[in-house]
Amino acid sequence: MRSYFTPILLAPLALAACGDPAPTYVDQAWVRLSPNKDMPSSGYFIAHGGDADTALRGVLTDYALKVEMHESMSEGGKMTMKPIESVPIPAKSKVAFAPGGKHLMLWGVNDTAIGRGKMTLTFLLANGDRLLVDAIIEKPGAAAPASAPNPDDHKAH
Repeated sequence: MRSYFTPILLAPLALAACGDPAPTYVDQAWVRLSPNKDMPSSGYFIAHGGDADTALRGVLTDYALKVEMHESMSEGGKMTMKPIESVPIPAKSKVAFAPGGKHLMLWGVNDTAIGRGKMTLTFLLANGDRLLVDAIIEKPGAAAPASAPNPDDHKAH
C-alpha cells in the first residue's frame, strides 16, 4: 500500500534544516572612562563575522557627544593613532577592538550612563544591519572586565 502522506510529513524536517544564515554580532563591549573629562574615553569589543563578509562602518550612541573608530600602530618606533572609516569583518572570523590596537574614542560620556555603569552602542554594518549592544563602563584606571577582548588572542584575525 502506497502512502501519499509521507512527503507532507517530511516537509517540516526539510524546512528545519534550512536555518537562517548566522548573523554578524558584537559582544564583550566595554568603555574605559578617561581620567580627564575633557579627553576622550576608549571603547573596546569583539565583532564576530557571520556567514557573509561585511564591514563595520561606524558606531553611534546617545550617551556620548561623539564616537570615532581609531587604530593605534607603531610607525618609526613611535606609537601613533589614526581614525579609521571602515573595518572589514570577514565571514566566520573575529575582529577585536582592544587596548593597543583598534578602539573607539568617545567624547563627552553622559553622566547618566556613568551612573548606570553601562551605555548602549549602535554598531552600523555595511550590510545595513544595526546592532545594539550594552557596553560596561569602567572607571579610569580600573582593570578591564574579565570578558574584555585581549589583543593577543586575536592578532591572527
